[in-house]
Amino acid sequence: MLTASFKKYSLQFKTPVLTSRGSMTHKNGYYIELTDGAKKGIGECSYIEGLSIDRLDDYETTLHTVCQNIANYLHAPHINLTAFPSIAFGIETALLDFNSTKQDVLLESNFTKGLSGISINGLIWMGNKRFMLQQVQEKIAHGYKCIKLKVGALDFATELKIIESIRKEFSKNKIELRIDANGAFNATDVFTKLKALAQFGIHSVEQPVKPKQYELMHEVCAANIMDVALDEELIGVCNTEERTALLEKINPQYIILKPSLLGGIASCNEWIEIAHSKNIAWWATSALESNIGLNAIAQWAFTKHPAMPQGLGTGGLFINNTTTKLHIKEGNLWFNLPNSL
Repeated sequence: MLTASFKKYSLQFKTPVLTSRGSMTHKNGYYIELTDGAKKGIGECSYIEGLSIDRLDDYETTLHTVCQNIANYLHAPHINLTAFPSIAFGIETALLDFNSTKQDVLLESNFTKGLSGISINGLIWMGNKRFMLQQVQEKIAHGYKCIKLKVGALDFATELKIIESIRKEFSKNKIELRIDANGAFNATDVFTKLKALAQFGIHSVEQPVKPKQYELMHEVCAANIMDVALDEELIGVCNTEERTALLEKINPQYIILKPSLLGGIASCNEWIEIAHSKNIAWWATSALESNIGLNAIAQWAFTKHPAMPQGLGTGGLFINNTTTKLHIKEGNLWFNLPNSL
């Protein structure tokens, strides 16, 4: 008989990280375990306070209910748990792990065989000018060809100077620059700021204005100043009709898929299908998961044959992360089985 249990974790950042929602020193979440007594599978229920739609006041109560009635949630958890997308992701990936015959291999592929890597972007965290430039130099020295800069923490003039200094040293033919605005712009300044950014050959801007401003976001995309990627805009849009209507209304160039925030792998697969039908491209991004969740996201992303760098890493931000077979070499994420290390 299959049973389920859960336990809470608190991952501690090596140094506090600054986001558009403030500074973070730790990241909470839960692991969910499935077992039949002979084998087990572990998944991660990863949420971000202030961003995830998961109702945190009911979170542990819901986990108790799910674990006590796990048979009712194994099929299509992304449909049965729309109010708790992180729990859906945890159940889905725990089941993949449980059904696997190889340790840490949820979806077998050339990635998990150690034959192919995944091109990833180097993420530059918000901070002062010196700190951000130092991160850029380190990423480029480690072979990254795509850099993602978060903006919104500093004044915009300073952020432009940082981008300008990068471009003076590295042309767009050498380094692809992505900008993550996290909704930092507004109706009065978004077009001016995008024009200022466009002069530096930016690949795309993620979520330039806050979600649910559909007319404004449509205008931003239609203005064609630079390519736009929807990120937070997708959170909480749970059924096929709403997803289709959203993409038709805004018509972005890209969507960004975060399985732990969007209800898991099956849910993200649907987003890809809808986007593909409308000639909208995509990439996947982790969202401060532990190595348990990150491993699942990376393995899934590889099976979707990604056409551009993904927003993945190895969980190196935390001092107390789980062990991992993931590692980065020359701007690519690799998975190694024990006999190939």
